[in-house]
Amino acid sequence: MFKNLGKDLVKAFNTGVSYFLPAVVIGGVFLAFALATGEAGSDGMKVTNGFMQNINTIGSAGMAMMIPMLAGYIAYSLAGKPALAPGMIVGYIANNPVGENNVSTGFLGAMIMGILVGYVCKWIKSWKVGPTIKSIMPVLIIPIVSALICCLAYLYILVGPLGALMKALTGMLSGMQGGSAILLGIVIGVMTAFDMGGPVNKTASAFTMALMAEGLYGPNGAFRVAVAIPPLGLALSTFISRRKYDNAEKQLGVTSAFMGLIGITEGAIPFAVKDIKHVLPAIMGGSAVGAGLAMMHAIECYVPHGGMIVVAATNKPLLYTLDMAIGVVVTALLLMLLKPNLEDKEKKTAKRSAAEDNKASIK
Repeated sequence: MFKNLGKDLVKAFNTGVSYFLPAVVIGGVFLAFALATGEAGSDGMKVTNGFMQNINTIGSAGMAMMIPMLAGYIAYSLAGKPALAPGMIVGYIANNPVGENNVSTGFLGAMIMGILVGYVCKWIKSWKVGPTIKSIMPVLIIPIVSALICCLAYLYILVGPLGALMKALTGMLSGMQGGSAILLGIVIGVMTAFDMGGPVNKTASAFTMALMAEGLYGPNGAFRVAVAIPPLGLALSTFISRRKYDNAEKQLGVTSAFMGLIGITEGAIPFAVKDIKHVLPAIMGGSAVGAGLAMMHAIECYVPHGGMIVVAATNKPLLYTLDMAIGVVVTALLLMLLKPNLEDKEKKTAKRSAAEDNKASIK
């Protein structure tokens, strides 16, 4: 079952990305158009036009489907059709607040649970059953049993520790408020990019909004600079480092740019899923630089939203834009250094596959 683990996981992540990309594109483009017509208020960008509210609803639906589809198709790649529905269900649970602490684990939780569903389904497929039971295994036994096992594992095993982690992170951030402003900005930037809209990102967001209620807008300014940097940095990278991306990723760079401009960090997720070990350090570095500069320059943002569409709701629009631009450039430069060219990556993958095949043949 785990004989070609590395190859299977790479294939599963690529499958998950290829199937959930349309949801990202639909959600990002429709949200971009809707929010671009909105007005900045105390609750974020508010869309007031009736037609654009409907466009916003379509975009929000696309974004809501994104994470469940990712988990579902990762599971599908590993174990076929019986794993699809359980994967989507557990992905939905991972992306929504559950438990006493209302914890969500976002795309990282969905990826982990998609893998778990896939291998649980593979295990159930290996059961020795009679012909009568075998006929209902794909449509009844495998989906129900795998959904039960994986959802309960998530709810009873993962949610508690993650809730404690979120509480600890919030306490740490609160303790840093009186210390170095630049260091606080760096921490906010790293947390913002770490899981791209997931629980760590939301912890930083909750912290900055809690401080807004106390009349402190600086940390929110740093956070709102940081949220736009991962998708914008990746979009820039697809234009200046074209040998590192395939055609689908280059096209996705346009959507990522739109999402970055309206402050949606999730625009970086498709790139991170395919190449997390190179993408994650780059976007964390860029966001840390941008948010650190924002704290150094005492940038304040008066609304709970980010990106360029709220630039008028900041105390220093030019510096807000400059700090964001510097973070974007740093991200693109880090990707230029860290991310291998596509042909080099393909050669390395082929060599690894050949080595795994040789090991399998020897056994």
